[in-house]
Amino acid sequence: MKKGLALFDFDGTITKRDTFLEIIKYQKGKAYFYFGMLLLSPILLLYKLKVIENWRAKERVLSFFFGGNPSDIFQSKCDQFISNILPTILKPEALQKIEFHRSQNHRVIVVSASPYNWIEGWCKKMEIELIATKLEVDGEKITGRLASLNCYGAEKVNRINEYLDLKEFDQIYAYGDSEGDKPMLAIAHHSFYRKF
Repeated sequence: MKKGLALFDFDGTITKRDTFLEIIKYQKGKAYFYFGMLLLSPILLLYKLKVIENWRAKERVLSFFFGGNPSDIFQSKCDQFISNILPTILKPEALQKIEFHRSQNHRVIVVSASPYNWIEGWCKKMEIELIATKLEVDGEKITGRLASLNCYGAEKVNRINEYLDLKEFDQIYAYGDSEGDKPMLAIAHHSFYRKF
């Protein structure tokens, strides 16, 4: 029997906006978000110029906004975000495509550079799987560092290959919207870049 696999990026593919930025606004407020981004602008510029890597810029942003925050309160606010904000920024066409693959009995997996904290609850509700970045917690506090490699670019493919055997699937579909998704799109039989 033929087996199908559908791999979806999350931010910008399933959602209309980057949830990493939205979670900061939700937890810290827009005023503090813009203040923080102004202070972090030299780091963000170095990232845009490809002087520093994606994961290093992400850690600096995470450390600034969430470093030292109690992990249980952080997670509680992430759960509230999933319930209150996430439904308003999901793309209907992405949800339709997920449902299509589910109706075909394809295995559906979200593969995201964003952390599990504000995606996992939604994936469980949708009954789909998740591969994502993990945040480091020390003494029940968010450190701002990553506990896993950033699930971005080639690391998406590494994590997919660790998670399952691609040779088991006759048809692989992949959906993404950014440079960081292109390695994942390259392993698919059917790849969709910024379209469904």
